[in-house]
Amino acid sequence: MYTIIGLLLLAAALFLTAYNLWSDEMASISANMALEQLNTDVQENTSMVLPALPSGKSLEEAYIPDYILNPEMDMPEEDVDGQKYIGVLRIPDLSLELPVISNWSYPNLKNAPCRYAGSAYMNNMVIAAHNYYSHFGHLKDLSPGDEVTFTDVDGNVFQYEVSALEILSPFAVEEMTSGDWDLTLFTCTVGGQSRVTVRCVQAVALT
Repeated sequence: MYTIIGLLLLAAALFLTAYNLWSDEMASISANMALEQLNTDVQENTSMVLPALPSGKSLEEAYIPDYILNPEMDMPEEDVDGQKYIGVLRIPDLSLELPVISNWSYPNLKNAPCRYAGSAYMNNMVIAAHNYYSHFGHLKDLSPGDEVTFTDVDGNVFQYEVSALEILSPFAVEEMTSGDWDLTLFTCTVGGQSRVTVRCVQAVALT
């Protein structure tokens, strides 16, 4: 009897492991397909021909991005296969480059990281992702000082550095979205008992 129970438990564990690996691979494929299209769209947006510069003015002086004039504006979105994205997140130390979906939901998290709250323009954006290895599975391996970059669909670049790592309760919603952090990234631990949370501060903004 105990042998049969043990074999059933082993089979269940193997099935769960195989399912998780399959889900991870599907998430990676979905994110990469969206990323390819999104990078193309961002490049097209940033390669638009600008009017001639006023005499004696630099590009930065002549053209001020809309989000600086109106930081409370909605972040622009790019539609890729019916899904709306707000930009691309890059974490060089984890070799990650991922598209970011505009609004979070559990089905959306199976495809790519999602904006959970806030805005890059208001310096309070929170991004959530599953703990797939191809998404935020290695978030816990980041260290203070590591670089994180977010590029919106208009090509505005926001550069951050990791400031702190926290482990929060899955019920600490207010704590997750509060504080003077310019960017927060989070994912669940294995088993979903806690949330690995990375707090970032803005280093420099490029346009």
